[in-house]
Amino acid sequence: MLFAADVSGTCGDELARGFWSELADGEMEPDAREFATRLALGTLANLEEVDERIRSRAEHWRITRMALVDRNVLRLAVYEFLHEATPRTVTINEALEIARRFSTYEATHFINGILDAIKGDLDKESPPSETVNEEEGESDAPPEAHQP
Repeated sequence: MLFAADVSGTCGDELARGFWSELADGEMEPDAREFATRLALGTLANLEEVDERIRSRAEHWRITRMALVDRNVLRLAVYEFLHEATPRTVTINEALEIARRFSTYEATHFINGILDAIKGDLDKESPPSETVNEEEGESDAPPEAHQP
C-alpha cells in the first residue's frame, strides 16, 4: 500500500479499498488484513514524524533519493516503532525480510543500519518495558538489573 501511495499519490480509505480489491491476496486472514491496513494508513497519517526520524539517521541521504521500496520499508518500520506494541527487534527483522524479498542485498544493510540507529535513539528515550514470566520468575532484563 505504501508503494502504491508513493507512486500514485492516493491515500486513506481509497488507497486501502483499491489495494484490497485489486492487488492483495484474497486468502489473507482478517486480523492480518486489518493490521496491514492500520500500519499503512497510520504511516501515511504520520509521515512527517516518521520521515523526520529517518532523516535524523540517514546521513547524506535525502528521503526522496532513496529507492522507493527502501524508503517505504523504513517508513513502515519507523511507524511501527512509534505507534505499535511490536518489539522493536521484531520490527527490524520483519523489515529486513521485506527488503530481502523486494529490494537488493545492499539495501538490507542500509535499512538495518538506519533502523538500528533509530531503535537505539528510541531505547534511550523510553526503554522497552521488561516482560516477566510470573510463573517461572524469569525476566528478559539483564541480570544486573535485578541486583540490589
